[in-house]
Amino acid sequence: MVPSTARTRSRTHLSILAVCAALGLLAACKKTEEPPKPAPPPAAPQPQAAAPQPFHITHIDLGNAIGADKKVAAPTQTFKPNDTIYASIQSDGASPAASLAVKWTYEDGQVVNESSQNIAPTGPAVTEFHIAKPDGWPKGKYQVAVQANGKPAGALEFTVVD
Repeated sequence: MVPSTARTRSRTHLSILAVCAALGLLAACKKTEEPPKPAPPPAAPQPQAAAPQPFHITHIDLGNAIGADKKVAAPTQTFKPNDTIYASIQSDGASPAASLAVKWTYEDGQVVNESSQNIAPTGPAVTEFHIAKPDGWPKGKYQVAVQANGKPAGALEFTVVD
């Protein structure tokens, strides 16, 4: 038989061993706290879209031919009597309803032709006007005056020569 002190000592050792094992298990199961994550940097402000420019004329060219883009192929201010004379009007800006008008005049202000077009540009645009005279233009000085929305927007002088 085992003496009672030895039995008690054995139980004490087992109890201590059980407590140590339990503490070890608790320590192993305890979650380690992660350090707090740094706050993300503030978002950069988004650039705001620029407000559309108001409609305006940027350039006027004259020539005797235009391309598919309605721009004058070779700008000139001198024409032959049988030429078709093109005015290529470049504009920029946005407008739900803009009006372009041209007035073609001969030497003393005699009106050769007047015409207009309504457009709705949303940015850069090209508008074409032209005049032709199958039996030929009289030699002399001419002018084309351009209006945008009823206001003068530019004028060019040109000459018809032999």
